[in-house]
Formats: sequence, structure tokens, C-alpha cells
Amino acid sequence: MASEPRMIALGFGKFARTDRIYALEPLLGTERGDGRRTKVWVEGVIDPIIAARTETTILRDMGQEIAVDAPLVDEALDLAARLAAAAEAGRVDLSDLGRRARRLLAATTGSPE
Repeated sequence: MASEPRMIALGFGKFARTDRIYALEPLLGTERGDGRRTKVWVEGVIDPIIAARTETTILRDMGQEIAVDAPLVDEALDLAARLAAAAEAGRVDLSDLGRRARRLLAATTGSPE
């Protein structure tokens, strides 16, 4: 059952309906700063809205936790595939695998360790 469309805050006093948002683009480099975090593409609006919130926060507010977690799952599967291939080849680089595993774990817990 689809949830009812609702308004979510984008920051800077801007709001958008969840069913009208069709793309999110993180701002990078010099575009980012002074609270500018994400371009939000909204149906019926020609130019993207600049949001003060990250794409992850906006996705969570939209009820799209699966989309937020998908890159993490992809990275975990990539790590498992690399480990399997390295083990089969007899060339397991534990330093590299350990570094990747720590980064993956930090992304799931919010902790650097």
C-alpha cells in the first residue's frame, strides 16, 4: 500500500511533496557550502531547488530507507567478491581488506572505529 504524499522540509524555508521529487543530486566542491547540500529536482519546477539538507536525510524523510542503504549493501557485496577472488588466487591483501571492512563498518555505525 502506497503511503500518502506529504510535504518534507528541504531547508531554507522550502518544502516539497514527496510524490513530486524525482531526483536528488548532492552538491560537490565549491557548489557546496553555506548550508547548500543538495539539488532537489521537483516535477513541475524547471530548475532544481537547492536544499540545506543532505540527500540521505531527504531520502529518509521520503520513506526511502532502502535507497539510502543500497550503496552500503553494494559495497559489502563488492568486498565479499574481492575477498573470494583473492582467496581463490591465493593473494589475500589483509591490509586492503581490513581498511575496506573498517570503512564499511564505520558507515553502518557512524563510528570511525
